Amino acid sequence: MSSTPSSSVVEARKALARRLADIRKDAGLTGEELSLRCEWDAAKTSRIQSAKKAPSESDIRAWCTACGAGEQIPDLIAAARAVRSMYTEWRQMEGNGLRAAQESVAGLYERTRLFRVYSSRVLPGMVQTAEYTAAVLRSIQRERVAVDDVDDAVRARMERRDALLSGRHRFGLLVEEYVLRAAVCDRRAMAAQLDQLIAIGSKPFVSLGIIPLGVGRAHLPAEDFYLFDEAEVAVELTSGYLRITQPREIADYARAFTAMANTAVHGARARTLIRSAIDALG
Repeated sequence: MSSTPSSSVVEARKALARRLADIRKDAGLTGEELSLRCEWDAAKTSRIQSAKKAPSESDIRAWCTACGAGEQIPDLIAAARAVRSMYTEWRQMEGNGLRAAQESVAGLYERTRLFRVYSSRVLPGMVQTAEYTAAVLRSIQRERVAVDDVDDAVRARMERRDALLSGRHRFGLLVEEYVLRAAVCDRRAMAAQLDQLIAIGSKPFVSLGIIPLGVGRAHLPAEDFYLFDEAEVAVELTSGYLRITQPREIADYARAFTAMANTAVHGARARTLIRSAIDALG
C-alpha cells in the first residue's frame, strides 16, 4: 500500500525476466552471445534478465528469434502486456480525456457484486452528486489532462452511479471524517453532497462507516482503494492507477478493510458525524 507499483507488478516483471533467461540458457547462449545476435549492448541483456528493464515487444521477438524459440513469442508478448496493464500512469489512462477514463472501467463495475471502498481524500464515486463530481474532475483536468471533456465525464459517472444503485450490487464504504469536511466544492454543493451521502448510506444494500478523526488504528493506507469482489483491487496512486490481481495481495487489502471497519462508526453515529459536518458549513 504505497505510492509505487506493488509487489504484484514487481513479481510479474521478475517472472517474465526469468522466462527469458531460461530461454537463453536452453539455447546454450551466454548473455554476450545473445546480445551479439540481437545487436544490442550486453548491459541491456543484463537489465532485462534482472527485471530492471521491461522488454519491449520487439525485444522479445529479437530475443526468442536469437534463441530459436520463435514459437514462444506470442505467449511472452501476452505476458508482457499483462504486466503493463497492472500499472497505468494517469497521463496514459487520461490521454484521451476523462470520459474515456470513466468508460474504461465500466465493465469491471458492472460485473462486480460487492464493492469495498476506502476513501481518505474524496468521497467514493458511487455516492457523489453531479456538482461534487464536476468539482473533483475539473481539478484533475486542470492539473494533468489536456482534453476538456469534464461535462461528458460527469454524465458518464452519473450514469454509472445510477446503474450501481439499482439494488443489484452491495457496498461497504469506509470514509475518513476529514473527507466530510474537505472543501471540494462550495458550501451549498457540499451540503447537498453530504445530504446525499446520508440518503445513500441508509439504503439496505449499503454499509457506510465513518472513521472519526483521532481514532486509533493498526492500518493506515497511503491511498484510496477499491475492492471488486475478491477478484481485483484498484489503488489510486499519486502517479497512476494500480490493478492488483494476486490473491495474496487482495487478501491483504481485505484484511486492512476489515480492520479499519472495526474503527469506524456506523448507522446513527455515522449520520451524526455527517450532520455535524453539514452544520459546520453554516
